[in-house]
Formats: sequence, C-alpha cells, structure tokens
Amino acid sequence: MKRPIILPMLLLGLTIFGYSQITATMKGSEICSYKKSQASLLPELPGNTQSGPTHSFDVLNYTLDLDIYNCFATPYSHAFDGTEIITFQVDSTLSSIVLNANTNSLQINSVSMAGVSFTHANNLLTIQLDQTYNPGDTVEVGIAYHHNDVTDNAFYAGNGFVFTDCEPEGARKWFPCWDRPSDKATLDMTVKVPSNVKIGSNGALADSTLVADTLWYHWVSEHNVATYIMVLTGKVNYNLDIVYWHKLSNPDDSVPIRFYYNNGEDPSAIEEMIIPMADWFSENFCEHPFQKDGFATLNNEFPWGGMENQTLTSLCPGCWFESLIAHEFAHQWFGDMITCATWADIWLNEGFATWSEAFWYESYAGYAAYKADIDGNANYYLNNNPGWAISEPEWAVVTPPVNVLFNYAITYCKASTILHMLRYILGDSLFFEALQTYSNDPELKYYSAVIPDFMALVNAVTGEDYDWFFNQWIYEPNHPHYQNTYNFQDLGNGQWQVNFYTEQIQPDPEFFKMPMEIKIRFMDYSDTIVTVMNDANYQTFNWVFDIRPVYFQFDPNNNIVIKESSTILSVENPDPATSRIHLFQNVPNPVTQSTRISYQLDQPSDVRLSLYNMVGSNVMDLVNEHQVAGKHQVSLDCSVLNAGVYHYTLTANGERMTRKLVVVK
Repeated sequence: MKRPIILPMLLLGLTIFGYSQITATMKGSEICSYKKSQASLLPELPGNTQSGPTHSFDVLNYTLDLDIYNCFATPYSHAFDGTEIITFQVDSTLSSIVLNANTNSLQINSVSMAGVSFTHANNLLTIQLDQTYNPGDTVEVGIAYHHNDVTDNAFYAGNGFVFTDCEPEGARKWFPCWDRPSDKATLDMTVKVPSNVKIGSNGALADSTLVADTLWYHWVSEHNVATYIMVLTGKVNYNLDIVYWHKLSNPDDSVPIRFYYNNGEDPSAIEEMIIPMADWFSENFCEHPFQKDGFATLNNEFPWGGMENQTLTSLCPGCWFESLIAHEFAHQWFGDMITCATWADIWLNEGFATWSEAFWYESYAGYAAYKADIDGNANYYLNNNPGWAISEPEWAVVTPPVNVLFNYAITYCKASTILHMLRYILGDSLFFEALQTYSNDPELKYYSAVIPDFMALVNAVTGEDYDWFFNQWIYEPNHPHYQNTYNFQDLGNGQWQVNFYTEQIQPDPEFFKMPMEIKIRFMDYSDTIVTVMNDANYQTFNWVFDIRPVYFQFDPNNNIVIKESSTILSVENPDPATSRIHLFQNVPNPVTQSTRISYQLDQPSDVRLSLYNMVGSNVMDLVNEHQVAGKHQVSLDCSVLNAGVYHYTLTANGERMTRKLVVVK
C-alpha cells in the first residue's frame, strides 16, 4: 500500500571489507553494511513512467501459497511451485499492469481472475486485464508460477535450510510483485513443508495444519510490509524459543518475540536483553508497532550481517551480538514501520538504526557511552569519506549500486551523526518530541516516508524552519573545515575582551551553518560556555568579561561531530570583519613534504608573503610582487625545512596577518 510521495565505541582500524570473520566487538551497523553492500541488484523497470516509485496502481495485499516441501531434502532443489493473488486498487485508468518478475528465476504458467493474458520478458511481467478499470476500483489478479532450480541470491535452499533475502530488490526473484519500497502491502502466506520443519515469516502465525508428514504454515501480516522486507525462513529441526514483551500501554497484553537458532548457539543473553530494549525504544519512539517480532540465525550462505525483515530479522550464524541486535531491532521502527519511500530516502532507515545503536548504550551506560559510539562513527566517516551526499535525488528513480547505497562511511556513520547534531541543536526535549511525532504520525506509520516528511515534522514540532540543516548535511557532500583564531584583549579597568574569528575553507559546499559552543576559562579557574550561531563565513564574535581569560576552546563537547578544525591564538591579525585581506591556514598542517598557502585580496595591492622561524628570522619570501584582487595560492616545499614551528605573514593593503605552520619529519 503506497502513500503519495514527493520525489525530490567499537570501530576497528581496518575497513569492514578486510574482516575475515565477525566478532562480538564489531558494530551492528558495520555488519549490516557489509552484508547489504554485497547484495545483487536486478534491473529497474524501464521507461520514464515506470522507473520511479509512482505507478498506476496501489498494491493492497499479496496472498502467496508456496509448496517448498522438496527444497528441504537432498538434492536441496531451489525449485518450487507457487500461486499468488495480488489485490490492488487502481490509481489511474488502466487495462494492464506491469510487475517485476525475474526471468531467470521465475517461470509464469498462467494468470487468472482479472488477468486474461500475459507476457514475461526482460524481468517484467505484463498482465492484460479483462476490462479497463477506473480510479478507485479494487482488482484481483491470480498468478500461477514456478521458481526454477537456480541460485539467484534471493531464494536460498541447502542442507535443510530455506530462506529468502531481498534488499534492495530481490523479492522479484521469488514472487511477482511491484518491487519498490514505496508500495507496501499486507501479506498472507501459506507454506507447505515437511513435518519436521519450522517456518517463520512476517506477521503472526494464523494456524499450522499437520497432515501425515506434511505441515502447512499460515502466516498473516495485518500491517503493511515493503517487498524487500517480506521474508520466508525455515529449517529442519530449527530450535525455537519464545519470550513475551508486555506492552507499556497494557501490561496484560504481550507481544511474542520468537528466537530461531541453530544447534550450538545460545541466544539466552539476547532473549533477556530484548525486553528492556523494547521498553527503551517504546518509551522514546512509539510503542512496539507489530503483533510479533523475532530473530533467526541462518547458515553459511548468509555469512555476514543482519537483515531487518519485518517482525523476523535474519542474522548470520551465531551472530547473537548486542550491537547487531540493537541495530536490527531499531529497524522495526525505522525502516519497517516507517519505510524509506525511495532509495534516495535511505537515511530514514540506516541513519536512524545506526543512531539507535548508540542510543541503546545510553539506556544503561549513560550519555558518555552514547557519545563515544557517535564519535566512533564520526571518526570512521572522516577517515573514509568517499565524497558524495547521503541522499542523491536520482536515487529515487534509478537505484544506485549497492556498494554506494550501503556505503558504511556515508549511509551508516555520517547518517547517524546527523541525528546526533540535530539532537544537539534542538535539545533533548524537542528532539525526542520530533522522534515521537514522526513515529506516531498516522500518515507515515505503517507506510513509507521521504526525507522531507521528517523535515516537515521537525519544523512543525519546533515552530522553526530547519530546512537549512537537512539541506546542508543530507543533500550536500562532505563537512566543514574550520580555521579559527582567537585572542584576549586587555581593555583596562579590569575589563577583558575575547575576540574569535571563524572561517571555513572546504571547497564543497563552501559553508555549513551551525551553532557553535565556545568554552572560556578564567584566571580564577571558573569557566563558561557561550553559544553563537555561525550563519556566515568569515565571521567575528566578541565577548567582554570582568575576569581575565586564560583558556579558549572551540566546540568543547565535539557536538559538531563531523568536522575538521584548527583554533590558534592570533598574532597581529586585523579585525576580519573590516579587513581587506584574508590569510587561510595552510593545508595540510602539520606538513611533511609540501603544503598550500591560500590568501585573498579584496583589492589590488603590493603583496609580501614571508616565512619566519620561531626566533623571528626570515626563512624565505614566498611572494613579493603586485597582485590583482582575488584568491591566490602558493605551494611551499617543506622537505628542505627542519622540523619545527614556523609562522608565515601576509602583508598587503597596509594590513598584516600571520598564521602558524608546523613541519614534522
């Protein structure tokens, strides 16, 4: 079922692709990212009218009847027969529908009910209807099909195990569907298996019927499910434990949480932990949203990671790890209950789930544990930034490669820090009110959302326009690189002025607007934190105190968590607000081989740029000539310099500015 959408702690030093095995010390987001970035991707629906999330019908329900009995016995065939009824509502006049159905995996045998004929080619199933239907009509189409005995990385069968794994677009490999996250539908699935097999799926177990050596499981999801998180998981002699979480709103009502696991595994610690975790997320988001929940460890064909299938998360074998469980469980709210409408909106899934890992640690270890995890995410991003935005508009229409869509540095690490910085800006009261409003919004809950939906809710809750925040952090790449200077000025009569100048030197985008915290310590050992809004580049702030300041710190709590910055005591620098010259910090600094020094002239001038050592001796003149207005850059070979601290001074237009350069060997 779709809703109208608008297109628009524990990190290791190695990259995630270098791990040979999963360990309990790895972050759940790492494990999740690696699994998803290795997924296979199928072709998209072609043509301008069919390639995006909009289409001419709205799927209401999928009814599947699958006979996978023979998939559990040698030779463990992937072949099975299925029948399907798709119930959909017509959005615009139509006489045919187009579905995703992989031609390598699926053989369509016949269509029925409102379907009268079909063509199946190029991974598309086109069904001609028995008449022309008008908007608002509800139509049912029957499909009989066969899944071929092929390995397709979506339907797995082997050694007594059968499971599906679909993100981003693999559902089309095991049943015909509209395989985009915007069109969610309820699911009614009956599965025929041997009597010694346990089957799990979405929703609740309506019934199971045993006849001789055959079991029919009937799973029904009363809540809408996106196709990529529809799931079928079964195994011969699966172990199953069930714990019950009692609802906060009605402790007499409970939600079963099912744990399917392999021999030799012990999920007992997670079974115990899931109850307070459900309490914590329910208290801070909304009450657990589904009729049941569950986890299932799979086999070595699912060697890495977790997959947040709605109400039945898939896990790699033996992966009963706290961080992974926290990440995937948080997805039940963010990704499952509210699903990204397009792949351009993946931040609403992975950013929220990764942030929730850190937030879970806060529940029992305090804010410092939360912040340490967020800082770890920020450090990974800063060291591995590939240079693209969290959301690119074209992803709404053309699904990007999975190693881009699920890039760990961007889609998980940077994405989680955006929520932290939003928490910093709004404060806890408004931030959690925004999360709760989002989670309980009747137009979003059990449906799909685009990022502007969340933006609009934040604006509504706060009564302010925070579009600037989301636009710069989500729709632009990279992060700010601050070059700050400060000094203390004795005004006399016991008055002291603190002068602070800030500028950003990153090329793309040129400026990030953010509130800044400044910590100032005084001679009497007291200190204060002042907050200013940095809403323009090349900005100066001044504060007057009646106690002598002795210490200055920019962003003392590192709440602008993804940034590069240098803050140095200024020497002879003029007031940047009125200056006609600007001298930027050299990059890189410290330097081993070569560095670049940039400066800007507001008008033509005779220019001298000189390098001095710490005792004030002129080491060399880098520039000594008349230059035009504009930005200039000089390369400096530092390999010929001794290690140590130097200063370079720009003199022009009757003004002088100095910055520090550090050479290391």
